[in-house]
Amino acid sequence: MATVEVTAKNFEETVGGDGITIIDFWATWCPPCRAFAPVFERASENHPDITFAKVDTEAEQELAMAYDIQSIPTVMAIRDGILVYNQPGALPEKTLESLIAKVQELDMAEVRAKVAADSPE
Repeated sequence: MATVEVTAKNFEETVGGDGITIIDFWATWCPPCRAFAPVFERASENHPDITFAKVDTEAEQELAMAYDIQSIPTVMAIRDGILVYNQPGALPEKTLESLIAKVQELDMAEVRAKVAADSPE
């Protein structure tokens, strides 16, 4: 699956369901973002079962603010509607592949239990 453009209007629909979504928060004026783009695109082609989403932080400033994006590129991984990774910085191809593998290996029952334990009542 190729990457999909995500906006405030379709963000929750894109990340809220079951499965894995990898998100690249980027901007056209950002050299590291432009360097990371082909790495992200190749990963999207190698993993058709995963949604790869791009958020243009210039066009979607409210969305970037809502997710406290302070540095770009920022890569997020969401699995089954739960944020499991959030780091600024362009990832080398091998590191992105390693991240994808780790997200795929997560025991989501364990993750949900930890989220529930960490949530204030």
